[in-house]
Amino acid sequence: MLYREALNRAIDESMAADKSVVILGEDVGRYGGSYRVSEGLFAKYGPKRVIDTPIAELSIVGNAIGMAIAGLRPIAEIMTVNFSLLAMDQIVNHAAKFRYMSGGKMTIPLTIRMPGGVSRQLAAQHSESYETIYSAVPGLIVLAASNATYAYHALKAAIFLNDPVIFLEHELLYPMEMDFKEIENFDPFKAQVIKEGENLTILTYLKMRYDVLQAVPQIEKELGISVEVIDLNSLRPLDMKTISDSIKKTKRVVLVEEDHKTGGYGAEVIARISEQLFYELDAPPLRIAGEDVPIPYNRKLELASIPTPDKIVTQIVQWSQANGL
Repeated sequence: MLYREALNRAIDESMAADKSVVILGEDVGRYGGSYRVSEGLFAKYGPKRVIDTPIAELSIVGNAIGMAIAGLRPIAEIMTVNFSLLAMDQIVNHAAKFRYMSGGKMTIPLTIRMPGGVSRQLAAQHSESYETIYSAVPGLIVLAASNATYAYHALKAAIFLNDPVIFLEHELLYPMEMDFKEIENFDPFKAQVIKEGENLTILTYLKMRYDVLQAVPQIEKELGISVEVIDLNSLRPLDMKTISDSIKKTKRVVLVEEDHKTGGYGAEVIARISEQLFYELDAPPLRIAGEDVPIPYNRKLELASIPTPDKIVTQIVQWSQANGL
């Protein structure tokens, strides 16, 4: 199943199951969505439930919050995570806080979908990773879908939660064909061990899942070790139990993210590991992240600004040799 097809199926089935589920955003209707995620939904459910909006992110999210307060379950699509900055007041000051400030009397069953990350030459204003911003906001749930199975099950779960969910996708994943599984009693907040190993834990999420898996065979060959790879899936809340179980076994941890290194989401994860698992570690943690520059348009510079499989191999091998692995 294509990644975008998994998202489309999740929305379609949710709308069929509950008439309170609506979708709104730029070009989500007749056009079928900028990434084809809402394709076919307009013809099936009509303009009152699949709503084309003006190019105004503040309005999209503000209207969605009002819908949620009034009893609907809106799915607001933001074309790219960069544009969500225009709706920050609505997301942070309103969606995230209303349930708490009302003493639980008001719920906000709102899902905000948005793709982020570096695509191919979309330049700095369309290529950022702002998961660290939203993961720092109390009242928000932040999920990061890296594969079709998680995208389908987690999006359905998000739609029927009574709290606001930031549902992060990646621009390069939409056309990818992926394995898909039906899972009963799915837990969207649980990290996934996608490869078991004994000597090193690599934590990652979104598109970096695939770069890490591409790099792992070379890492294992060069170092003669067994690597465990974990996809975090849920960024807020963070599944520390799965992380802890792995690190207690391997004694070493590397986090790979596409976001800029300074203040990136990985800094929070490594801080928690250092606080809670310091005496389990046999080496200092390693963070592999993007460079601290706006994402360049030039393709060579763009690739130089983010982790790639070759860079992941090189940095882990150097770090391992320096720390006696």
